[in-house]
Amino acid sequence: MRSRASSSAAAAPAGDPIELRLEGMTCASCANRIERKLNKLPGVDAEVNYALERAIVRAPGTSPAELIEAVRAAGYDAHEPAPEAPPVDEAARYRTRFIVAAVLAAPVVAMAMVPPLQFPGWQWASLALALPVVTWAAWPFHRAALRNARHGATSMDTLVSIGVTAATLWSLYALL
Repeated sequence: MRSRASSSAAAAPAGDPIELRLEGMTCASCANRIERKLNKLPGVDAEVNYALERAIVRAPGTSPAELIEAVRAAGYDAHEPAPEAPPVDEAARYRTRFIVAAVLAAPVVAMAMVPPLQFPGWQWASLALALPVVTWAAWPFHRAALRNARHGATSMDTLVSIGVTAATLWSLYALL
């Protein structure tokens, strides 16, 4: 599809689709939520692609600013694509979180599963190693769950966040 270079204040001509870049989607239900929100606008026919993080909208007489506002009302962010914008490597950010989490979690698992590795106070060392995993490394899940909760919705991120939080709280209770 062709991207529009028009200003946000101008309304779209009848047959010219508007492309929006979307941010904040973490699963297919997020894309579905945005698509439903856009299609509730009068005269709007929207298709949201989760994998490409974009929406193609046919909306005669509707400005891109109105569409962006509808996406923001759904709890996500949107903008018109910049022609020369380089792609953002989301995978690299998640890869870093994963590697840090794996490096910190490996000794926790080893200490818990191999009794000769346990030393006095090993549980506290495990707590110190696990806290960055359940906070920083899992933050994308927690952030998405909070965003969904503000809009009265749930997703797989909600399940992951609740599971991580419950396991952490139970472990703290057992430790103290």
